[in-house]
Amino acid sequence: MNHKIVCAGLYLEKEKDVEGQFEETKGLARACDYEIVGEIIQRRRTPHPATYFGEGKIYEIKQMIEETHASACMIAAPITPSQMRTLKEMLGVRVFDRNDCILEIFGKRAHTKQAKLQVELATLKHELPFVIHTQQNFSRMRGGSKNKGEGEKQYQLDRRKYEIRIQRVEKELKEVKKSLAAMKRKRHRSDLKMVSLVGYTNAGKSSCMNEILRYCEIDDDKHVYVKDMLFATLDASIRHVSYKGVEFLISDTVGFVSHLPHELIDAFHSTLESVNDADLILQVVDESSEHVLEHMDVTQKTLQKLSVEDTPMWVLHNKCDLCEYKKNEKDHFYISAEKGVGIRDVLDAIAEMIRKEKTMMEISVDYEDVDLNAKVHRFANILSCVEKQDHWEYQIEVDHRYVSLFQ
Repeated sequence: MNHKIVCAGLYLEKEKDVEGQFEETKGLARACDYEIVGEIIQRRRTPHPATYFGEGKIYEIKQMIEETHASACMIAAPITPSQMRTLKEMLGVRVFDRNDCILEIFGKRAHTKQAKLQVELATLKHELPFVIHTQQNFSRMRGGSKNKGEGEKQYQLDRRKYEIRIQRVEKELKEVKKSLAAMKRKRHRSDLKMVSLVGYTNAGKSSCMNEILRYCEIDDDKHVYVKDMLFATLDASIRHVSYKGVEFLISDTVGFVSHLPHELIDAFHSTLESVNDADLILQVVDESSEHVLEHMDVTQKTLQKLSVEDTPMWVLHNKCDLCEYKKNEKDHFYISAEKGVGIRDVLDAIAEMIRKEKTMMEISVDYEDVDLNAKVHRFANILSCVEKQDHWEYQIEVDHRYVSLFQ
């Protein structure tokens, strides 16, 4: 059963695309299975430091909650611990903000052990300031002569519990990362190029991924989950594909949103690691969205935080069946993943790019040359091997970085 909530927000004078952000917040609520039974917005120059909204608007929100029988109020922006505590007291229902909603979605949809640990770590770090603030206020309320300091002791105890739990989760994460690092080294030794799909949430990355897998004749059970919902994909999905004789890895990643909390970028570093490893980034954008430029800007800023500005990036203008197809130009492709239009052009360009970085060679290797034989199997893609009387004759494909090993 969906919980009924009222969604409330501010239109601040200096903010850009406030309507788009409010709509996105409602999408987050729906993705978390909340039923929005009321919406209310106040225009202000700045948020009220103590209550976020003005006193009159808080009265309107309370009336709406009572009329709709809502069990909670979602604030369409991050708010401070003191603002949240005051709003809870004034409204008489649960109050949570945009960041709480994102963490709740991530907690429900993380599947791998590392993702679950990282969500827990992000949640603990997010909740800690709220726990501390509540206990500090509790201390001030109960600080009489007989029980002076009692609240402070509770605050210290709660803080210690959180800090111990954070340390334990961080230790578990280190162990998980060790095993993942071994898998990563094995992938690097294979010398396969990595192509990563990135973009604003719900832009169609997973649909693009599945169309690419379909063209590469990958079985349906290897396709990724697709749903018209924010954050449908959380855990990284990496697939090994082959197209026209060219092999590479392709990854689907978590979608970005505006004002993504810093702790969530850290928490999902594992999901975004494929972007750090990428030889090519494909930014998928919803060409039919009126906020496409703002979404591209959010993606660019998130990629800058990951320090991947120097990695080649192409833009896939998706959902063109809902607006207008244009002619492909340098690093820009106009596609429809749902209709399967334009995906072949993208794959042809990827294959051509990878081929340009490969060199075809024919070499002879003596049976006794163990070292050179090892290099052939480690650094080259063996196209053919003919066994002669005292040597092997290889036809190999080598990345330009390793050509000197065989000259």
